[in-house]
Amino acid sequence: MSVIKKVLNSSVVLVEKNGQEMIALGKGIGFGKKAGEEISDEQVDKIFLEADEQKPSQLAELVGEIPFEFFELTRDIIQDAQEKLAKELNSNLYLTLTDHLHFAVERGQENLPITNRLHWEIKSYYPKEFAVALTALEKLNQKYQIDLPEEEASNIAFHLINAQVSQTDTADGFRYAKMTGEIVNLVRYSIQRELDTDSLHYTRFITHVRFFVERFFSESLLHEGETALHDQMWNLFPEAAEIAVKVRDFLEKTYKKTIPNEETFYLAVHINRLLKHMS
Repeated sequence: MSVIKKVLNSSVVLVEKNGQEMIALGKGIGFGKKAGEEISDEQVDKIFLEADEQKPSQLAELVGEIPFEFFELTRDIIQDAQEKLAKELNSNLYLTLTDHLHFAVERGQENLPITNRLHWEIKSYYPKEFAVALTALEKLNQKYQIDLPEEEASNIAFHLINAQVSQTDTADGFRYAKMTGEIVNLVRYSIQRELDTDSLHYTRFITHVRFFVERFFSESLLHEGETALHDQMWNLFPEAAEIAVKVRDFLEKTYKKTIPNEETFYLAVHINRLLKHMS
């Protein structure tokens, strides 16, 4: 039995369960409910997460923007992963993976697959995570009648790997944090608008930047591939394209490493998402 502390929306409520604040997700779980009311664990099929600062509001925002079925998919994937990996996964995975699955389906419907240069390595060195991700990919393709390639399973597996206890040492952590800060500050300066650092859209952007930085330092940047997408971005989202190129030029000058066009394109995609939700 749980006691409702706050109704965030019809599908997200903050509750107290066994003396601990939790976030409960479930379709219609908060409809007509008020603080102080009790809900039983059997009442609604729901997901419980430990509450921390900002996450409840971000989850509420995400649920308002993404169909609830994606949270159910994420729940099933995480349950499958925890059983097969026998490892504790960071609860933030519910945010990042749900958002990724939704975005992956959108990309699949628009024929904009994101390649993964680490596909072979992830498939070979993380077979359990990849197997879980491959099952998830099959569900996505079947449910939404799309044809995401096997490489997308590597993108999903990367989220599962990233949600486990970090193996990154202090020196790497400092380098990663430094570059992440440089990119974010450059984007913030270029946008010339205040960024809501507590918002879901900012969290999405930071997640992409973190993954890019990890690829950068592990020599795993996306392949150069076709230039069509890179050229197309100037027509699709010129403001974001200009900022992405500014970031690329800065990194190439500072770190003496070429940034592939494909990386520039996907950075522009995520900057554009940030800009769109700021408007």
